[in-house]
Amino acid sequence: MLENINSPKDLKKLSILEKQKLAEEIRKYILEIVSENGGHLASNLGVVELTLALHTVFDFEKDKIVWDVGHQTYVHKILTGRREALKTLRKLNGIAGFPKTNESKYDFFNTGHSSTSISAALGMARARDLKKENYSVLAVIGDGAMTGGMALEALNDVGYSKTKMTIILNDNEMSISPNIGGLNMLLSKLRTKRMYTRTNVIMKKRINEIPVIGKPIVKIVQTIKRSIKQLIIPKMFFEDIGFTYLGPVDGHNIEELQSILTLSKQIDNPVLIHVLTKKGKGYEIAEKNPDKFHATGPFDIQTGNAKKAKGKDYSKVFGDKLIELAEKNDKIVAITASMKDGTGLTEFSKKFPERFFDIGIAEQHALGLAAGMAIDGMIPVVPIYSSFYQRAYDQVIHDIALQNLPVVMCVDRAGIVGADGETHQGILDMAFFRLVPNVTILAPKDFRELEDMLAFAVDLKKPVVIRYPRGGEDKEPFEKHETIEKGKAEILKEGNDLSIVTIGKMVAKGMKIAKKLQDKGINAEVINARFLKPLDEQTIKKSIKKTKKVITIEDGTIINGLGTAIKELIMDNHMEDIEIKAYAYPDMFIQHGSVEELEKIYHLDVDDIVEGEM
Repeated sequence: MLENINSPKDLKKLSILEKQKLAEEIRKYILEIVSENGGHLASNLGVVELTLALHTVFDFEKDKIVWDVGHQTYVHKILTGRREALKTLRKLNGIAGFPKTNESKYDFFNTGHSSTSISAALGMARARDLKKENYSVLAVIGDGAMTGGMALEALNDVGYSKTKMTIILNDNEMSISPNIGGLNMLLSKLRTKRMYTRTNVIMKKRINEIPVIGKPIVKIVQTIKRSIKQLIIPKMFFEDIGFTYLGPVDGHNIEELQSILTLSKQIDNPVLIHVLTKKGKGYEIAEKNPDKFHATGPFDIQTGNAKKAKGKDYSKVFGDKLIELAEKNDKIVAITASMKDGTGLTEFSKKFPERFFDIGIAEQHALGLAAGMAIDGMIPVVPIYSSFYQRAYDQVIHDIALQNLPVVMCVDRAGIVGADGETHQGILDMAFFRLVPNVTILAPKDFRELEDMLAFAVDLKKPVVIRYPRGGEDKEPFEKHETIEKGKAEILKEGNDLSIVTIGKMVAKGMKIAKKLQDKGINAEVINARFLKPLDEQTIKKSIKKTKKVITIEDGTIINGLGTAIKELIMDNHMEDIEIKAYAYPDMFIQHGSVEELEKIYHLDVDDIVEGEM
């Protein structure tokens, strides 16, 4: 049946039973592809029936939909003419794992980060009204994303404005980790009640039509009903701020979903439809382990085991070292924005539950909370992915750096992360952190240096940023590890012909480049900068004065990173005779593909750099 679905028009011809059969085929198809390519599995298996119902009831030739985060859009892509293209999911030049407006006319807004959909959808709805056009606008958002501050700000605006639009609350009790917080407690209560059926609107319409007494009766009934609701469901949050609340509805019952979605189209004010779904639906292993299968690499369908065994990585090294430090210092606390497992804090949360704080998808709050704890004597350590630290930039500046507070900001997934693409590449953090006064910025060349830097940061008692990549360290170990001193680089190899200044994971690449250049008669000096800020100007200046030629290598953007810092050093010291070349990612958003493929495309692999220096 799936082979006959080439557009949403084909779906609309099917009966409920045929759609149920189609749902089974779609799950199998997604499972096969993700097991080969990797990707977001559990969330996509959970929204199959919901997506089928949405494309049945609405016409996205004119109606518009915004998917929050967007990692759950594989079904949407299948139904909108990209069935075969899904086989290239997350591959270089293949289909993206998130909505892309340049990929399909059915993708109306690029997403990739949490809690943005309601704002964007409201913007579309207001533009529609200003242009006096007539179509539906929907936002699909998960219960985890609903805890984000931007989503709550948008809810407040939508409810107050009374703009006609529909929010689908996809409630699966999970984000990447199990959801926590007061809003989740409210949703837990709502999940147990079915306060609304479509008869609400139908009865209201019929009673209103009764001459003279119709409208007064409706008002009386509404008053009574509202009082009862407040007794049964305390704090009817969504209705109190201006929404018509419909649900909860079984997110795996296509007939019920179509009915309630059709009903929502008849309501002229903001509607919130509460849909209950199960992450990993239809694949028992993912149902039991939804956090493991939120995002996964290639795996064996029969066992659920990864095809490639996961080795020790930077996140694990960070988590283990933090436990070691916390055992000796009871002021150390850990804060996560719903990323306990991904950032290596699982064991810390078990070992020190009273010193571990998972605050949900709320990076701004995480940093503000850290500042409050720091000013009262604690040492907060906050690991967040590089691409998500962007969401808390003001808190870094205003709440932490301005007050010079001892918060250790660990930037996980720094640099290129690969298949997740533009919204998740961590290439901007060095540039934007470097602008902030009072912040010390470090990047380790290997696991041991990360451990040393974390110990240094905890003792510094000032704002510190430590950035490290996804995955493991280079296979060729470093023999030299100097003590971490603030603003002190280390010379890993001496030379006279060329200075190679590099930082973080690219230090290993610098050593390989130096070795290959040595074979070609070029004696390069390799400097592990270790600190982007403060930069070891003395060591670097001495080296480049000697060699008269310097290259910088970094896994960040070309703007305002290590290359810029060295260029500023050269200019400030009037070293006009120095030849410099910076190797970094260009000033653009980097597409999805493997790390190796992207490094090759942007001339950051060893052979390309060696060739460039010949």
